[in-house]
Amino acid sequence: MPVPATPLNRLRQLWSEGRPAFGAIATIPSVQMVQIMARSLDWIIVDLEHGPIGLTEAHAMIAATAGTPCTPLVRIAANEPWLAKAPMDIGAFGINFPMITNRSEAEKAARSVRYPPRGDRLWGPFHAPFRWGQSMPDYMASADDEMICMITIEHVDAVNRIDEIMATPGIDVAVIGPGDLATSINKRGQMDDPELLELVARAEAGILRSGVPIGGVARTADQANALIDRGYRAIALGFDWSLFQRGIMAAFDGIKR
Repeated sequence: MPVPATPLNRLRQLWSEGRPAFGAIATIPSVQMVQIMARSLDWIIVDLEHGPIGLTEAHAMIAATAGTPCTPLVRIAANEPWLAKAPMDIGAFGINFPMITNRSEAEKAARSVRYPPRGDRLWGPFHAPFRWGQSMPDYMASADDEMICMITIEHVDAVNRIDEIMATPGIDVAVIGPGDLATSINKRGQMDDPELLELVARAEAGILRSGVPIGGVARTADQANALIDRGYRAIALGFDWSLFQRGIMAAFDGIKR
């Protein structure tokens, strides 16, 4: 089989070179939206946690990234192997596990994306090789190393155990989720609250100490540049709906109404 002209999983190459990768979360079940976004982004997370997206739509959205530089990931609703199984088998290059709060949960996530003996993933990737551009034997040989285990640090308990979580083998990237982190301390929506900012700083420091790539959210260029300067390597620029909304607002900028 010919060697691909580009690396199978671009994110691993970008992070190995210390370069940031920019992405967004897709919540709208739309192939067309993904096709547009995938032309400009390094990664897209198809959201099965909060988005109204089923597996059929997710499969089409993952397939829609083919032929672009974009790496398709999937966010599942809970840290359960059976929820991660089908998204991987239909072609996701990684799974985003929500609400990781201790080492045992981190180990469970890491083992969910890898076959025995390194993990507990069950065999059945009938459609993944088509998206990965591989034969079934080649997919089976490369899947463990190529699949990305992305965990989300989004609870005060996780911050208090950040070092034990980040010492877990097999974690490929850790993302800080400020929305649920604020909710966990009863400060919903208070993104500038000092207690929340202190928790984010502690989580950030723990992830950076581990050497695992760190991810976060930036809604402006200044925020993105500040994250890059602090060592962030996976930067979400928003959701599909928020990027669309911002585009509409930008279109009205300067128009007399």
